[in-house]
Amino acid sequence: MTKKLVAEFIGTFWLVLGGCGSAVLACSFPEFGIGFTGVAFAFGLTVLTMAFAIGHISGCHLNPAVSIGLFVGGRFSAKELIPYIISQVLGGMLAAYVLYTIASGREGFVAGGFAANGFGEHSPGGYSMAAVILCEVVMTFMFLIIILGSTDERAPKGLAPIAIGLGLTLIHLISIPVSNTSVNPARSTSQVLFADAWAAQQLWVFWVAPIAGAVLAGLVYKGFFEKQE
Repeated sequence: MTKKLVAEFIGTFWLVLGGCGSAVLACSFPEFGIGFTGVAFAFGLTVLTMAFAIGHISGCHLNPAVSIGLFVGGRFSAKELIPYIISQVLGGMLAAYVLYTIASGREGFVAGGFAANGFGEHSPGGYSMAAVILCEVVMTFMFLIIILGSTDERAPKGLAPIAIGLGLTLIHLISIPVSNTSVNPARSTSQVLFADAWAAQQLWVFWVAPIAGAVLAGLVYKGFFEKQE
């Protein structure tokens, strides 16, 4: 169990540092910024690389919603659920601290939103809370369907990390303008440590909506697509 928890901690650390780090440090860098597309690929690459690195150790969940969705889908044990979530949240928090420390090394840096997720005036595109909730539920639902399907024993072997990484990239390409893309409560929680106060006030949405989408996906996959014994 300890090896799995350490793997989840390191993996989530990398997801937050790579994904949110690209948003904070490189997204709008003058003349050479990577933009939304670059951030989307950064998030996808963190999952892709960690899936190959630690997938055989912990399953590479890196996300409380993923762990819960896999549990509902019958792929993950109840006794490991809470320890996994704690490890993921702590790994994300450490990454946010490292990112903030790096970013603070630039004169005049102000954390501001710090790549936090938000709705209303704090949505990149000004989307309403209802729109953000719907987006987060649907995107997390599809993410879990991709995970459950690509890791099914009937799926092509060895390709799941690619499908999952590219799936997360596509999700970000769609939804960064809507919510800054969460689909991951650990990622959302990590950023509120250093962002402006509004981020903590809106955090509940980025726990409730992703978990709801993940639970629905677990039920759908288990009910309709899982191999019958």
